[in-house]
Amino acid sequence: MKVYVPEERCNICGKKLKEVRKSLALSQEALAAKLQLAGCNITQKAISRMENGKQVVTDYEVKYLAEALEITVYELLGIEE
Repeated sequence: MKVYVPEERCNICGKKLKEVRKSLALSQEALAAKLQLAGCNITQKAISRMENGKQVVTDYEVKYLAEALEITVYELLGIEE
């Protein structure tokens, strides 16, 4: 299966992920640890690839990321509620 990659990015939430993570003063390692404790096995390297648009983010990962960052899925995806 070929992944559609508009604007050279594999996801639409990476930029917002990085912005919110930094605003919370969380390192990629700390976010990965928080996600792993919640039951989502995402590594620091995966977070880096997500933020750089190099990795597809699954729907369940979006949910875990939003919860870990204490924002809504809509905010993470850049959708107005």
